[in-house]
Amino acid sequence: MRRLLALAITALLPLSAAAQAWTGDSHDMAARLLAQKPDQMAEVQPGVAVPLWRGADGRMLMLRADERPAGSLSADAPLTFSVVDAGSVLSSKVQYQLGPSLQAHAGVVEHSWSNAPYRVLGSEVGATYNAGRYSLGLSVGADTANGAARLPRVLPGALPGVNGLSAFGSSTQLNARGRVALDSRSGIDLGASVGRIHLLPGNLLGVDMLDQKALSFGVDRGPLSGSLVGRVMQPSAGLPGAYSPDRRWSSIDFGVTWKLPWQGQLSVGAQNLWSSGTPANTPAGPEPDQSRTPYVQYHQDL
Repeated sequence: MRRLLALAITALLPLSAAAQAWTGDSHDMAARLLAQKPDQMAEVQPGVAVPLWRGADGRMLMLRADERPAGSLSADAPLTFSVVDAGSVLSSKVQYQLGPSLQAHAGVVEHSWSNAPYRVLGSEVGATYNAGRYSLGLSVGADTANGAARLPRVLPGALPGVNGLSAFGSSTQLNARGRVALDSRSGIDLGASVGRIHLLPGNLLGVDMLDQKALSFGVDRGPLSGSLVGRVMQPSAGLPGAYSPDRRWSSIDFGVTWKLPWQGQLSVGAQNLWSSGTPANTPAGPEPDQSRTPYVQYHQDL
């Protein structure tokens, strides 16, 4: 009995020493322990990543979910949605770590409107190579508007479609994304996209397809990030008037986002900060809509 008691006291000595060494508040200690991340969990912001499987050689399968307000500017978004749209963007992605530097992913995203049963569904498949400070990713994506009806209006006189097009039907695009990490808290993001947009029959532009090119540049430092996205659209080659200066539309969007300490997010910017080309004048308004739209958005994670 005495021997068992002596062994128990000996086993408790390290815990006693650790308790004496900790002189801070108990709540602070609990917060530090909770802040420690398991080695199978990768921090993904602003989404959540959940590991599904991990092999002994470091390969890992992970599920990521994300939600953000509709219309928010993203440095890697080939399509743009109007900032006056009331709705949300839900995305889910499966990531598979093929090796220490190579990762494959497949995901879906849904853009929805709060006052109408219309949605734009997107999918993407790609891979990313990460070499520490540098990373490069390639992917193929597609987006489709559910149903053959035009996208809804949220505010009078506003055309909330995709890329200023209310007759958006579907799109396909090839995307390239790169990042250079300046240090542990800052980096530079570059993106490029080449794709084709299919319009619904009977649209106001009188064409079936538009070619689109997009370039993006982003900078982040701690909680602050900024994005500059430029896009060019024109009727696909071979269609009448495809290379006419009046049938080529260019625009630049700019936005700054500040991630607040209480899980909030404040965004300030402008869509179509600069634009060129002559939209078609229609009873419903210009098509595509290239009106300059300043915005201030606040999003709170609950």
